[in-house]
Amino acid sequence: MRKLRVLVLMHPSLVPPDSLEGYTEKEIYVWKTEYDVVTTLRKLGHEVKPLGVHDELIPVRTAISEWKPHIAYNLLEEFHGMVEFDYHVVSYLELLQTRYTGCNPRGLVLARDKALSKKLLVYHRIRVPNFAVFPLGYVARRPRRLAFPLIVKSLTAESSLSIAQSSIVDSDEKLAERVRFIHQNRRTAAIVEQFIDGRELYVGIVGNRRLEVLPIWELTFENMPPRSAAIATARIKHDPEYQRKRGIYQQPAADLPLALTEHIIKTSKRIFRILDLDGYARIDYRLSPQGELYFLEANPNPEVAESEEFASAAQAAGISYPALLQRILNLGLQRGS
Repeated sequence: MRKLRVLVLMHPSLVPPDSLEGYTEKEIYVWKTEYDVVTTLRKLGHEVKPLGVHDELIPVRTAISEWKPHIAYNLLEEFHGMVEFDYHVVSYLELLQTRYTGCNPRGLVLARDKALSKKLLVYHRIRVPNFAVFPLGYVARRPRRLAFPLIVKSLTAESSLSIAQSSIVDSDEKLAERVRFIHQNRRTAAIVEQFIDGRELYVGIVGNRRLEVLPIWELTFENMPPRSAAIATARIKHDPEYQRKRGIYQQPAADLPLALTEHIIKTSKRIFRILDLDGYARIDYRLSPQGELYFLEANPNPEVAESEEFASAAQAAGISYPALLQRILNLGLQRGS
């Protein structure tokens, strides 16, 4: 295997230490992805340089000019505090003619905008929840076609960061209040969707032209409080202690009929290509009790910590964690070739 110089791009606050010794589980959880990627790439024999990137591109150019990496491993989820600015960094890498891992700028733009991605998929006759968008500063007036219950999210921010049990609303008053919350606290437009009760499914995909769909994964809830909806709130996604307390697990989706499994695989590949994704991504769905599959969102460059669902699904497919990271590197090196 060729030994590479790998520049790993991440937020400055997430640059990990060399060792886990002395850190609590809560502290480690914050930068576990960055730690897992950096340490695993080093174990594979690559020379790795972590670089914190916040609101300046000069450090990126300097590192590329002076260190001359073979590839940049992109772990950035925002730039200058804006999630929708992350694609600018990738565009900059392309201008510098530097190979990088993960999704291209076009796919990032299409996938990050939840309304735009849904409009494209509706055109291709893929089922999505009914939805409406309320731009920043606009008052929420519900269209007649949207029936309660509804769920309110940020249009561009990672969904879990703006989702709580109060995100599900059943009246116009609550709808207006939650949209106002998104506008004021996330400083983004709000997307309001038909709430689909049912199972939450995740489908990981690896590839550029030839795609490999990983085993279908499911977020399960065993001990939720009474009258709580089974949704992936920020607390559920990012609080390990709460996950254990409430019996929340990410595991292989059980008891899916073969025809439905084949439909999910085929649909996921179609979505990946329609949204111009490459590298690796995760497609999120809700499966209604009637067996109807609804696309929720596409996540380019999803969480790749060893303990999270993407790596777990890869492991179930026979791809070890080091092999997964190496494959992601190889796909970045092959882009455009």
